[in-house]
Amino acid sequence: MIVCVSHSGTWEDESKSEDEILAKSVPDLDLIISGHTHTELAEPIVHGDTYIVSTGEYGKKIGELSMTQKSDGRWEITDYKLVPILSTITADGATQEKIDGFMEAVDTGYLADFGYTKDEVLATNNVQFSTLHDLEYEHTEHNLGDLMSDAYVYAVENSDDFDGVPVDVAVVPSGTVRDTYTAGDITVEQVFNSFSLGIGPDGVPGYPLISVYLTGKELRTAAEIDASVSDYMTTARLYMSGLHFTYNPNRMILNKVTDVYLTDENGSRVELEDDKLYRVVADLYSGQMLSAVTDMSHGLLSLVPKYADGTPIEDFEDVIVMEGDRELKAWDSIARYMQSFEDTDGDGIANVPSYYSQMHDRKVVDESRSLGDLVKSPNKYAAMIIAVILIVIILVVLLIVLVVKLIKRIRRRKADTIHKR
Repeated sequence: MIVCVSHSGTWEDESKSEDEILAKSVPDLDLIISGHTHTELAEPIVHGDTYIVSTGEYGKKIGELSMTQKSDGRWEITDYKLVPILSTITADGATQEKIDGFMEAVDTGYLADFGYTKDEVLATNNVQFSTLHDLEYEHTEHNLGDLMSDAYVYAVENSDDFDGVPVDVAVVPSGTVRDTYTAGDITVEQVFNSFSLGIGPDGVPGYPLISVYLTGKELRTAAEIDASVSDYMTTARLYMSGLHFTYNPNRMILNKVTDVYLTDENGSRVELEDDKLYRVVADLYSGQMLSAVTDMSHGLLSLVPKYADGTPIEDFEDVIVMEGDRELKAWDSIARYMQSFEDTDGDGIANVPSYYSQMHDRKVVDESRSLGDLVKSPNKYAAMIIAVILIVIILVVLLIVLVVKLIKRIRRRKADTIHKR
C-alpha cells in the first residue's frame, strides 16, 4: 500500500484542489491523508483507485478507516468515519502523562521567560469575535482584526524601550491569524494559539514585531491591495489600526478605494499626505510580504518599507522592535493588551471592552452601482488601465480598417482582371 501524508489540501474547485490533482497525476497512490485546508470530508474523495481523506481542523475529530486489498492488488475502503474528540472520552493514562509533561515544559521552558503560564487568565470576554473564515471570506471590517492591530499599537507604545514616536498604523493580515477568541476566560494558551506562527532571529518561537515607515501614497496603495488583490489571495486581507478606508467592490480593479484617511488618538480624521512618512508596525513575516508586493506586481503596486530617514530597508531583521536584547513578539503584544483592559466587574480580571462588539468604519464597503460612484476620483491605475484598453481598441479598429482595405483591394484586382478578359 502506498500512503501519502499531504499538506496540500482539497478545495471545492476541483481544478485547484491540489490533492485531487495529485491523485490524478500519481494513480499508483492508494491513500492520501490530506491536510492544510482544514477540509472535513464526511466521505472520501475517490479518483480511480486513490482515496483522499481529511478530518478537518485542530484535532476536533480523528479519522478511522479500514481498507481491504482487491484481487488486482489495489485497495478499497470498506469502513470510514470521523470520530469527534469530546471531553467525555476517557484519557489514556500513559498518553495523558506524556502530554502533561509536554505542557509543563511549555510553562517552564518557554512561557516562564515571558512571565506567563499557559492557564493564566488574561481577560474575560463577552464579545462575539469574528471567525477565521470570516477574516478570509467576508471582505469587510472584523473585530478580531481590530483587536489584534490595536494590540500592536499598544504594545509598542507601552514597551520598555519605546522611543516616543507614536505608531500611525498597525497591520495584521488574515493569513497570520490562527484562531479566534470565544466567550469566557481568555488564557495565555488561547492568545498564543491565535498567533502562533513563525520564529524570530533569536530562535524563540513567535514572529516579532517590526517598525517601518511608509509614505502616505504607499498607505493608499496598501488599502488598494486589500480592496483589489485580496479577493484573489484571501490570506492577504489586511486589518489595520489607525488607517480607515472605503472601497467599492463594483469599481475597476486597482481603483476600488474611494476614501483613505488616518485617525488620531482622539479618533478624529487626519488626511494623508502623499510624501510624508508614517510609522507602521506589523509582524516580521507580514513586513516581508508587504515589500514582496512590489516584485509580484512588477513595480505596478509599489511598497518600499523605509527607515525613519526614508532610506529603504534591506533586512527586516534590522527593524525588529526590541526590549533590551529581547524581541517583542506579536502574540505577547496581544497578551499585554488583554491584560491592560479595565476590570469592569471587580473580580480582579480584565474584561474585553464593549468597544469591540461593534465596527468603527475602519473598512467600509460601498456597494453602489451608480455611474457617478463607479467612475469618480480615478487614480493612476485606472488611468493606466483605461489607456491600455483604449490602445487595444485603437489597434483593433486599425486592424479592421486594414483588413477592409485589403479586401477592397483584392476585390478591385479581381474586378480589373475580369474586365480585361
